[in-house]
Amino acid sequence: MNNNKEKCRLVLAPMQGLADPPMRDLLTRIGGFDECVSEFVRITHTVHSRPAWLKAAPELAAGGKTAAGVPCAVQLLGSDADNMAANALAAVRCGAEKIDLNFGCPAPTVNRHQGGAVLLREPERVFGIVRTLRRALPPHVPLTGKMRLGYEDKSLALENAQAIAEGGACGLTVHARTKSEGYEPPAHWEWIGKIARSVRVPVTANGDVFTLEDYRAIVAASGCRSVMIGRGAVMRPDLARQIKRYEDGRQADEMGFDEIARWMGLFIGLCMNLSGNEKYAVARLKQWLGMMKKVFPQAGNLFEEIRTVRGVAGILPVLAKYGG
Repeated sequence: MNNNKEKCRLVLAPMQGLADPPMRDLLTRIGGFDECVSEFVRITHTVHSRPAWLKAAPELAAGGKTAAGVPCAVQLLGSDADNMAANALAAVRCGAEKIDLNFGCPAPTVNRHQGGAVLLREPERVFGIVRTLRRALPPHVPLTGKMRLGYEDKSLALENAQAIAEGGACGLTVHARTKSEGYEPPAHWEWIGKIARSVRVPVTANGDVFTLEDYRAIVAASGCRSVMIGRGAVMRPDLARQIKRYEDGRQADEMGFDEIARWMGLFIGLCMNLSGNEKYAVARLKQWLGMMKKVFPQAGNLFEEIRTVRGVAGILPVLAKYGG
């Protein structure tokens, strides 16, 4: 391994309803991630209170880091530049050390309210939002943006990327699909390279990284050494750890399901600590198993065994059979 090669940087994606605080805590404990990003905080007509910020990002009460010491950026979604700036300042007062802007969410409800990917129809509006927040925030607080390649098509991809960079962002993450393409394969990794060559800020590549081989391919296609991993990190909880071991020249062995089962026990505890709600903890575990069964057949078997179980007490003995 060439020690002079630029080190890879791995970021856990801000997946709404999936990379919630317990999942961010768990995946950053397993290892490999250098940063994570909160689920988006929707900005409308009010300035959120401290309890609201702490609910969205409990990491703010711990120096802006997860229990493993991994920094967590706070992501904002909205279109009212002035109110977004006021909320960004409120988040900083609550402990946020980095603000990220969402220009990529494809959800129809979000887009109907002029948030997320729909803003990519108007690069000048994107520029105005970024510039307003950059001017409002203290100089030491990094401001970044996350975008897709466009709304209906890719015709404004470079213009939007330049709007984010020239507006004052110090970094940009690109999900290599348009809003219309949703999450359907393929992700257009070559477009990330085009964007990276068109801006003067670091670019993080995102989209369809489910395996170590995918990581190697997205780096080769985009030329980026910073990669954001989303669903792949939930389906393979040790994916970031595998990548870091590979980059360090070590054996990148995959985690066995018995180890995953032990992490599941911790995950249930983290969900309970956050909410005190067994229904939430059980539902989140079942959601996770539903995604993992695409990679691990044992996850499908475990899901079937606990399908009708409603309480944590009924799940733990079943989990123990798998190593948890």
